[in-house]
Amino acid sequence: MKYILMILFVGVLAFGGGFLWVYSQVRFNAYAIIDYKPKLTTQIYDTNNELIANVFEENRIYAPYEEIPARLIEALVAIEDTSFFEHEGVNTEAIIRAIIKDVKAQKFVEGASTLTQQLVKNLALSSEKKIMRKLKEMVLSIKLESELSKEEIIERYLNHVYFGHGYYGIKTAAQGYFRKDLDRLSLKEIAMLVGLPKAPSSFDPTKHLDLSLGRANRVLERMYSIGWINEDEYRKSTLEEPVVFDDTLSKNKAPYVVDEIIKEISKRVDDIKTGGYKIVSTIDLEIQKIALDSLKYGYTEILKRNKSANPDLLNGAIVVTRPQTGEVLALVGGVDYAKSSYNRATQSKRQPGSSFKPFIYQIALDNGYSVVSQLADIAKSFDMGNGKEWTPKNYGGSFSGFITMKEALTKSRNLATINLLNDLGLEFVRQKLIDMGFIDMPPNLSIALGSFGISPLDFAKFYSMFPNEGEIVETSLIKSVENRFNSYTKFENVRLRVTSPEQAFLSTTLMQNVVERGTGRNAQVSGIQIAGKTGTTNNNIDAWFCGYSPDTQVIIWYGNDDNSPMKKVEGGGRTAAPVFKKFMQSYMKIYPSLRRNFIQPEGVFKGKFDGVDEFYTKDSPLPQQSPMQDILKEQDDGGLIF
Repeated sequence: MKYILMILFVGVLAFGGGFLWVYSQVRFNAYAIIDYKPKLTTQIYDTNNELIANVFEENRIYAPYEEIPARLIEALVAIEDTSFFEHEGVNTEAIIRAIIKDVKAQKFVEGASTLTQQLVKNLALSSEKKIMRKLKEMVLSIKLESELSKEEIIERYLNHVYFGHGYYGIKTAAQGYFRKDLDRLSLKEIAMLVGLPKAPSSFDPTKHLDLSLGRANRVLERMYSIGWINEDEYRKSTLEEPVVFDDTLSKNKAPYVVDEIIKEISKRVDDIKTGGYKIVSTIDLEIQKIALDSLKYGYTEILKRNKSANPDLLNGAIVVTRPQTGEVLALVGGVDYAKSSYNRATQSKRQPGSSFKPFIYQIALDNGYSVVSQLADIAKSFDMGNGKEWTPKNYGGSFSGFITMKEALTKSRNLATINLLNDLGLEFVRQKLIDMGFIDMPPNLSIALGSFGISPLDFAKFYSMFPNEGEIVETSLIKSVENRFNSYTKFENVRLRVTSPEQAFLSTTLMQNVVERGTGRNAQVSGIQIAGKTGTTNNNIDAWFCGYSPDTQVIIWYGNDDNSPMKKVEGGGRTAAPVFKKFMQSYMKIYPSLRRNFIQPEGVFKGKFDGVDEFYTKDSPLPQQSPMQDILKEQDDGGLIF
């Protein structure tokens, strides 16, 4: 008896020593499971909480234990580890049975892994069938059972394992295969899901539906045999064939938008693809679709007019914003993302041409000019320095002599605008533009014609000053970001007041006239007031329309990616303005409650000038009478020609 006790004592010591030695080899692996921090999918939503895209390294949406239905846990335990809630990490009886079968077969033919061991194998160890790895797995499983509750182990298992088709975790698989949350799954769908981890590729229902259904029926049979479901549930579920969806993993509905959001968020965090953020964007997917359809419409119309145009070079961009808040409702950086991911709405800096003129006119209004101040629409040469002269022309080569500011902008007269800038003072105007936030302003009079590069998104920011009562609002694609710890960050847009509401309203009336009677007539929309400005650069390289209603602003650009000219007929009024109209007509159908009329601020008045009602303010008063009768004579000091 004494020797038996000694042998037992030595055996216990040997076992204990062996256990401690194995544990010393793997103890750090336990922390990866105890302090579980999985790679999680970041999800981007539109403003109406509709999913735009998943961004990930491993496509995993986490489900806490409380979110997992009891029936799902029962199904998993039934097929994988019926005694899960009784053992302490290792099922000794199952191991003995498996050893006997393996010895008889003289190879590994049956495993005896508990769910805890499977979790260890998936999270901390390799899957190779070696005795030392198996010992490590058992030791770690016992350690985990002493540190974690059964519920915590189940939660980690169901969130970590691979369910095929690029889906990690039970919630991801449920939403991916069935487009359902966990609490809406049928018993058959549950059985299909819990049957997947055994052989995810083989049982993937998008590829092998018959095998997946067969595996699910074995799960149901097991549940029925141990009395966890009744005969009626078993029979009905066995006959059920769920609808399975073969969705893309990213589910990306707005790729140009997603690229920009990733770029913006990556400035703040370095784990955008693994951090499990919930990003609520400003985008409205319905408006995004309308914007894309409208952009494609304009692209197709250009190709119809010019059979020799290169469809691979021709492209466009459209940005839709709510100017009062800076929220970007739609952003499309090209007609086909699959052909070109280059984002022309944000990355391409193109000359805005005459669509820039309203900023010059705003500065003039803020410095005492009125909407009917007289401008010299005359030919004149300007010294550009370095012995060079610049002799600009109007479109078509004509000039009109003295015309009002209103008429000059309505007809987009280059000479009148350049002479206005010259009269105001180049350096004065240039500094005002820099104060607004414009960059890369050339130090010459060509800025009157928009001779600098700017992206449509940046241009949308500056244009917001007109519909937003004189205040520029930074554009934003992001409303809020929530991390995996439920910490919430709300994005606020920077604002800059550059003029008063009444002065900005005067510019809006000028641009309303552009749409009603001028170069922007093709942008008219029945039943709503529209203001805007066309823009066409030299040789028809760029075509713009920048327009807005009381609530919504749309910036549209077309051109060739290599900056080669388009056909002569292509310009802001012909090419881009009709796209604005098409967009607004579709937009108003889904949002009929849009404001239809611009609100006249206090401090804006109406008065008669040459028998016509005109708007004015205390800073931009109307002249006492028309000066036209006094100036119809030749003036040799200004180079005026009539």
